[in-house]
Amino acid sequence: MPVRHPSIVAFLALLAAGMAVSAQAQVQRSVGAGGRVTYSDRVTAAPEPTPAAAPGAGVANLPYQLAQVAQRYPVVIYTSQDCAPCQSGRNLLVNRGVPFSEKTVESNDDIASLRRLAGTQDLPVLTIGAQRLQGYSDAEWSAYLDAAGYPKSSQLPASYRRPAATPLTPPRATAAAQAPDAPPAYRATPTPEAPSIAPPRTPTNPAGIRF
Repeated sequence: MPVRHPSIVAFLALLAAGMAVSAQAQVQRSVGAGGRVTYSDRVTAAPEPTPAAAPGAGVANLPYQLAQVAQRYPVVIYTSQDCAPCQSGRNLLVNRGVPFSEKTVESNDDIASLRRLAGTQDLPVLTIGAQRLQGYSDAEWSAYLDAAGYPKSSQLPASYRRPAATPLTPPRATAAAQAPDAPPAYRATPTPEAPSIAPPRTPTNPAGIRF
């Protein structure tokens, strides 16, 4: 067995120790909040990823992919009371987990608005983005929802709450409520008459006649 000189052994040990120290002293660059750059000779764990910002109002609590679809192709259903097809369409959206808004058509103003919007007063009416479907058809509605990218089964979180239905047109306020408070009728304040003072009787006006 070859015998190593003590000085060589000591040199190798010193060299190994130096390499270990060099490895430990490696400078690490890290970027913190606000883009602040720091340098350290210690390896730090990678920071937790920052959650993505909510893609839009009303979809903040939805899964990211579903929120993107709902923002690009919002779904609105137009319904009325005692409308069996409306209930069937609503059930399809709820069971499939499609986030949607509901507009009710009850008043004459609602009907007029629906005619302007859809060219009909038959319900239900479904809009998916710019697409408009008149009347309920399970196959047709499902096909359009598929094409828009909505998932076939619900992905809504347990905390999701569907917004309440609202009238298609807001109720009209009465004319009295819309008009500002009318100022009180103007009444001229009568000017008090100055007390009548009879002209003094003088030798030139013995009757006291006043002009």
